[in-house]
Amino acid sequence: MRLWHEELIPLLPRNQLLGQHRECCALRGKGWKKPHATVNYVFEYSPYLLYQYHYLVMNEMKVRGYNVSEEWWDKNYRGKQMAPYDSLEVVETDNPIYKEHNTAYLKECLDNLKEKQIIINVNES
Repeated sequence: MRLWHEELIPLLPRNQLLGQHRECCALRGKGWKKPHATVNYVFEYSPYLLYQYHYLVMNEMKVRGYNVSEEWWDKNYRGKQMAPYDSLEVVETDNPIYKEHNTAYLKECLDNLKEKQIIINVNES
């Protein structure tokens, strides 16, 4: 389980983008606060930040013509097996949404993709 650096979202191949959507759905639902080394930092923040990140993923899916179930666009939705939040507080987000998504993390993500034979060129300025 991994949240790709948000700069990579529009560049991800189809399988990685759709996989990212599934991972966001899992994290927003029953996976919230379930420890996993590569995403533990997410739990240090409001779940609203995960929704904002997921929104970027869903928006890219929409741009590419993929369908996203309408309920996931609701910030309070947590999947079919979890009760929705009563009213998830909207918090201001930075760019990137997660401070952990820095230059070093971008390189880590690019290296991970490269191991999968996926080469993505980004402007690292």
